[in-house]
Amino acid sequence: MNNEPVTVIGLGLMGKALATAFLKAGHPTTVWNRTSAKAEDLAALGASVAPTVGDAIRASSLTIVCLTDFAAVRDTIGPHRAELAGRTLVNLTSGTSGEARETAAWTSDYLDGAIMAIPEVIGRPEAFLLFSGSSGAFDSHEDTLKRLGNSVFFGEDPGLASLYDVALLGVMWGTLNAFLHGAALLGAAKVDASAFAPFANQWVSSVTGFVSAYADQIDRGAYPAEDAALETHLATMKYLVRESAAAGIDTDWPARIQALTERAIDAGHTGASYASLIEVFRGEA
Repeated sequence: MNNEPVTVIGLGLMGKALATAFLKAGHPTTVWNRTSAKAEDLAALGASVAPTVGDAIRASSLTIVCLTDFAAVRDTIGPHRAELAGRTLVNLTSGTSGEARETAAWTSDYLDGAIMAIPEVIGRPEAFLLFSGSSGAFDSHEDTLKRLGNSVFFGEDPGLASLYDVALLGVMWGTLNAFLHGAALLGAAKVDASAFAPFANQWVSSVTGFVSAYADQIDRGAYPAEDAALETHLATMKYLVRESAAAGIDTDWPARIQALTERAIDAGHTGASYASLIEVFRGEA
């Protein structure tokens, strides 16, 4: 098995989970954190605690950074750019695609990454991580990175992992907002959220079929109403807004959806599928 040495810089909840996964997989692991007390538990598991950032980077050919934001990455790693020569830097700090591309200039062996998991599942099959940047760096360290979970590489553009990250989080927040609004609406009728949840889950599963079908329409640039036209959606949206208002539930969420649909229709997408709303999001409607 590939047990190459690895360095983890940043020991918040996620950073600790990353280092723990490497230690459990048998990788010699060096760690560094601004507050050294956070490394004590990992030291008990066998981690080497580096006294400085420079020592941490020099300890391994692979350095993984997981900090609060890119400003922290610049402050922490920036002064040690020269020491990255010949080493791979994997940045798992959340940020924008532009920040990822700027940081990629520090070294030819740069990977930007996004963690689509909570700390508790790091190192297990249900965790998956997104990477983009140097293909050579990914190929060289793929086995090690897979210790953290399933790893997906999106190509040489170092900003793609960050773009996928925020796009997927948008899907999550949109789904959760819809569930919370529905739970509030049904709660006004004394229906428990736990009673609503199984039906919401079943419907979310059904919606995945729309996602696949609409993705094909978007790629083709054609939006035939194979399930329902925008006008049909709009009529039902109005009921959702009215029901919400009648129950004293905030109408902002359904009203925004209604407004987006009305903009698509006003832009000429009458009779089109719901996928045509992408033209509104693109600013072309």
